[in-house]
Amino acid sequence: MEAAGLRWLTAAPHGAAVVRVQAVDARKIVLDRLDTARPTAAAAESFGRALARTHAAGAPAFGAPPEGWEGDGFIGRQRMSMRPDDRWGTFYAEQRVLPYAREAYDIDHLSAAGLAAVERVAARLSAGDLDDDRPPARIHGDLWSGNVVFTPTGVVVIDPAAHGGHGLTDLAMLHLFGVPGLDVLSDAYAEAAGLDPGWRDLIGLHQLHPLLVHAVSHGPAYGSEAASVAYRYR
Repeated sequence: MEAAGLRWLTAAPHGAAVVRVQAVDARKIVLDRLDTARPTAAAAESFGRALARTHAAGAPAFGAPPEGWEGDGFIGRQRMSMRPDDRWGTFYAEQRVLPYAREAYDIDHLSAAGLAAVERVAARLSAGDLDDDRPPARIHGDLWSGNVVFTPTGVVVIDPAAHGGHGLTDLAMLHLFGVPGLDVLSDAYAEAAGLDPGWRDLIGLHQLHPLLVHAVSHGPAYGSEAASVAYRYR
């Protein structure tokens, strides 16, 4: 899936730079070696605009896998559903929020009250209360700082969980775990993507998925944070 995701992201016209796949087989993937460089505000700004162009390349549906891939994918080592859906709210609730919330609860990494709060947010999502008119975006899907590499020629992204989603989901992951030049990157992205003025108020909503994924794999502290975020959108 990684190779398919990298190639799909690379195909976005004038989009974010993506590490090149040299070879791939059933057991391994060989990528270009990247030289790192000191992060700069100019590189962060350029990346923000390029990321908006990647997203604008679009996807067939929310939850759609990258071209050349069929079936589910992975985020880290956890399985991630990829079933195309016409509506972002139902896709996000049923494939990104609830499965990980329930698993975190089952292993005592999310409290009963936290699960109830997440389920109330999921109900709002499924009802369409939090939908907007933005079409499915071509998103990286796992855009934390470790997958954003500053090189001498600018930012290059690696290791995606690419699929059709909402562009704010990538931006929210950057806000969750931090990245050099975050403010200038975000402002450049918002301008290029034509985001509504209140977009920052929705960042937490788009952080629910990665928080719950980490609640499953990294412990109850992430479950507590996910619950705190869910209370804001109940």
